Amino acid sequence: MTRLALLMALCVTLSACGESPQNLAGSRFDSASHSGSAVGPAYTVPGWKAGDKTSWEQQLKARQLNGQNDYSRIK
Repeated sequence: MTRLALLMALCVTLSACGESPQNLAGSRFDSASHSGSAVGPAYTVPGWKAGDKTSWEQQLKARQLNGQNDYSRIK
């Protein structure tokens, strides 16, 4: 029984040595959120200018205040 446990521990230990390296080649890097929609203008709010960080922040504040704040809805 102890030989079996020792053999299993040895197999688990040696299997960790066979990991292949992970490279970043071929992966894409994300752009800033305010740079624009990756899908296109179909999912953007009217009045928002792509690439304008202050306009992006204003839209987030308006969304938080007007629609996605459950505490302001409950009265």
